[in-house]
Amino acid sequence: MPDALELLKTRRSVKPIEMTGPGPDARELETLLTIASRVPDHGKLAPWRFIVFEGESRRAAGAAIAARFAATRPEATADQIEFERNRLARAPLVIAIVSRAAPHVKIPEWEQQLSAGAAAMALVMAAHAMGFAASWITEWYAYDRAVLDALGLKPHERMAGFVHIGRPRNPPTERDRPSLADIVSRYPEP
Repeated sequence: MPDALELLKTRRSVKPIEMTGPGPDARELETLLTIASRVPDHGKLAPWRFIVFEGESRRAAGAAIAARFAATRPEATADQIEFERNRLARAPLVIAIVSRAAPHVKIPEWEQQLSAGAAAMALVMAAHAMGFAASWITEWYAYDRAVLDALGLKPHERMAGFVHIGRPRNPPTERDRPSLADIVSRYPEP
């Protein structure tokens, strides 16, 4: 058990621009997705799905992001549009976690959304356990309906985020974390 606890304590986000290849191979990708799908799921609804972007599909998705960016920002420079085009090309692998939360007679949509978030976090932790770097990102395009449509999301689906996976160029550094005294309370308050 101490190894698992150390794993949990050492997870760090790594910026996609600080990642390199190689990314996960087909077997590792299957393991990552299997682990990501083993999260709490009240009602066994699987209220999430995954979209895998690897190879040239990262650039194709980036073209959709850049086109929308340019269409909604006529003042955008060529450099800014190119930056958006490369959003999903910085890491060797990007997996989108799509929330399929929908009205249900017994399971609140909020619980379904939390399950999608748990799938994203399980994916991040699985990548870390396999020796990869990962970063869970949303950004503007995760909330833009035209981009979501271009990526194949159905009208009721929302983006829980994009998990970028690769190898860290440098060892991740620690960041300041909140003191437990600032984020933990006891009930009832003394």
